[in-house]
Amino acid sequence: MNVASRFRTPPETGKRVAFTLDGAPASAPAGVTVAAALLAQGGDWTRQTASGAPRAAFCMMGVCFDCLVEVDGRPNSQACMTLLREGMTVRRQTGLRGLCGGQDG
Repeated sequence: MNVASRFRTPPETGKRVAFTLDGAPASAPAGVTVAAALLAQGGDWTRQTASGAPRAAFCMMGVCFDCLVEVDGRPNSQACMTLLREGMTVRRQTGLRGLCGGQDG
């Protein structure tokens, strides 16, 4: 999907990074954040609140926390502050997560 109508993006160098999004293979331009990669995948939600309301990256600078995702098994990762790496596993979050790395206690 071309998101140029919503976001100004730097020209692509041609190099892409492969990652997994919710168990499916995906790719994005090298050098972007996880949030930018997810927005480029369709602009869909990155997490859902406890009531099921969808949220997506909003501020893109680490202030709003609407972009929380699970990165390589670590929940509550700020997608806008995390650079995408080759082979990274990203999952959208649904509902509340614990404050101790997603574990109770």
